[in-house]
Amino acid sequence: MAGLLLIAHAPLASALQAVALHAFPDGGTPLLALDVQPHTRPEDAEAQARALLQRLEAEEVLVLTDVFGATPCNIAQRLADARRVRVLAGVNVPMLWRALCYAAEPLDALAARALAGAGQGVMQLPVPTPAD
Repeated sequence: MAGLLLIAHAPLASALQAVALHAFPDGGTPLLALDVQPHTRPEDAEAQARALLQRLEAEEVLVLTDVFGATPCNIAQRLADARRVRVLAGVNVPMLWRALCYAAEPLDALAARALAGAGQGVMQLPVPTPAD
């Protein structure tokens, strides 16, 4: 089973972790969060992220981060490798829930499922017709 690591601008990572625990209270999937605080030096945040990665004690880890190109994403990219750690940017709740549901799948399949969940969770809703 893959572990999940959330890295995002504070307080988003912790908020997403709370949403995950709300929907999946029994846990099951190792899930940790790193809120990157304003004014934190990137190298300090990277050290915190590496420590959390070790705490997960998972063979494979999917890292979900908020905005491509921002500090949390740059930190996550430095954790990525070809075998054990994958990174997806643009995290949203559907992506996270999909990752939790399919955490037992191999890392490449898990990443694909999480990405599909992210896209399928974004939609424009129809405007209701006023009742006469």
